[in-house]
Amino acid sequence: MCKTLRPATLLLVLLLWPGWAAAQRTLAPMTVHMSYTGSALGMSVMQLQATVAMDQAGYRIDISYHTVGVLAVFVHSEQHTVVWGSWRGEQPEPLRFWSWGQLRGAPRETLIDYDNGRPVILRMTPPDENNREPVPEAERDNTIDTLSALAFLVRHVADTGSCDGQTRVFDGRRLSEIDAHTVGPVATEPGDTGAYRGETLHCAFAGRQLAGFMHDEGLAWQQRPHNGAAWIARVVPTGPPVPVRLTFETRWVGDIAMVLTDAGPGLLPAEPR
Repeated sequence: MCKTLRPATLLLVLLLWPGWAAAQRTLAPMTVHMSYTGSALGMSVMQLQATVAMDQAGYRIDISYHTVGVLAVFVHSEQHTVVWGSWRGEQPEPLRFWSWGQLRGAPRETLIDYDNGRPVILRMTPPDENNREPVPEAERDNTIDTLSALAFLVRHVADTGSCDGQTRVFDGRRLSEIDAHTVGPVATEPGDTGAYRGETLHCAFAGRQLAGFMHDEGLAWQQRPHNGAAWIARVVPTGPPVPVRLTFETRWVGDIAMVLTDAGPGLLPAEPR
C-alpha cells in the first residue's frame, strides 16, 4: 500500500466492526459487487471495486483499487487483494490471503497461508528486512487478515445491527488494532452518500498500528490513532449491509471521503492465477 494511502489498507476492515458475540443464524448464500470513488481536497483520488461472497461454509472477498487524478501523478498505486476462508462457528478462519500490485511502478506482493490460526508468510515483495521493524511471530498468532475481518463484520452487522468491538489484524507487514462504536441511525441525502438516499447506521472507528513500523517515516504519525467513520445500509435487498460512505485520515492529502457509486448482486469473479 502506498504510504500516503496506508489507512486504506484497513479501509474495509473499518467499514463494519464486530462485537464478536452474534447469535447463531443461517447464512444464506450471497454475492454483492460494490464500486466506490474516493475524494480529497475537492479532487478524485481513488477508485475501488469490492466483491463480498459468503455462505454457511465459507467466504471470499475481492478488493481492487487504484489512485487517480493528481494523486496518481505523484503516487501511482494499484492493488488487488483476495482472501478465501471458512467459518468456525461465526468466526472466520482464513485459508489464504493474497495481495499484489504496484507502488510507484515497483511490484508489490504478499501471500499468506494460515496454519491453525498462525499466519505463514510465503511471499513478500519487497522484503521488509531493512526498512521496517519485523512483527514478532508471537504477536502475529491468532490475528486475521483485513478481508477476513470484513467477512465476519458483514455477517455480524447483518445479525446485530451494531458495529461495536475491537480486534487485531496483520497484513504481512503491520500489526494493527481497531476500535469502533455505533454512533446511531442517520438519514442521508443523495450527494452525502453517492446515489444512495435513506437510513444508514453511522459507525465511528479508530485504528492504531502496534508493530511493523517503518524506519524512514515519523514514528509519532505511525503510532497515533487514526480516526474515521462509516455510514452503512442495505442497498441490495438480498445482500448484506454495506458502507455507502466512509471517511478516513491520510498523511499527505488529509481526509479521504469515499462514496458508493454502484452496488448489485452477481457472480463471483474468476479465481486469480
